[in-house]
Amino acid sequence: MYINSRLKGYLFAFLAALALSNVYIFSKAALNELHLAQFGFYWFGLGLLWNLMYTLRAGKIRKIKLLNRRSKIALISIGILEVAATLLFFISINIIENPAIVAFIANMTPFFVTVLGILILHERFNMIEVLGLILTLGGTFVISYQSNSGFSDFLMYGSEYILISGLLYAVATIIAKANIKSIDPSILSLNRVVYLFGFSVLSLIFQQESLYISRSAFFNIFMGSLLGPFLTAVASYTALKYIEASKATLVRSTRNVFVLVGAYLFFDVFPDGYQLIGAAISIIGVILISLGKIKYT
Repeated sequence: MYINSRLKGYLFAFLAALALSNVYIFSKAALNELHLAQFGFYWFGLGLLWNLMYTLRAGKIRKIKLLNRRSKIALISIGILEVAATLLFFISINIIENPAIVAFIANMTPFFVTVLGILILHERFNMIEVLGLILTLGGTFVISYQSNSGFSDFLMYGSEYILISGLLYAVATIIAKANIKSIDPSILSLNRVVYLFGFSVLSLIFQQESLYISRSAFFNIFMGSLLGPFLTAVASYTALKYIEASKATLVRSTRNVFVLVGAYLFFDVFPDGYQLIGAAISIIGVILISLGKIKYT
């Protein structure tokens, strides 16, 4: 059956969303038992294994030798940005009780991707997108708001890490989009996990953490690493080959629904009413950003 390129892009983006939603659940379950350095060592170690198996089997590892200087610089930049963004992401997962809240606040990523797309890639924007940006920003602040705190603690503790992570991830996405024609998605995914595993090894050594983990923690890491560092990354980068970065990011935001259900089933936690309202506002904002892009594509 023939599938046109744009539909392929949306399908890969949805696959990334489905895989990523499980990352929130499995990583939260593992981090409840482990130090962050232990978690990173096994999570990205297994992720590196999955990526290597896929890249070698597909015969794409040879493409690394064909990369030009600009592509190699892009890979280094993306690797560093992904290390910082991913570290902050998992810190927030560890701090915030409900992983669904992390997913909701992470809706700021499309905001950052769109703004950077306008500034760096010179993508066009319109009033629909502007409204979407405003709603996404406003909804995120509603989700993070703490009504019983002073101005200095206006936002929920841990939300700042998600916001900075989203900004760094958006920069990495823009760089990847600008170089997607010269760098194969599998190489981008492999590059990401190599940097993350290397950083995790150094953290484990520096903090002198044990390699011993429980069976339950290893199971959660095994499942999460297969879905996160491998499937999510490959599907996300592949989607960029066929559709715009903003649209791919939009489709990935559907993960929120899956995370919400999973958090309730696995951890028996559910967002407060005002957080659900904020989530709905931010999701509407993300949809408007996408609709604005589609209208002028």
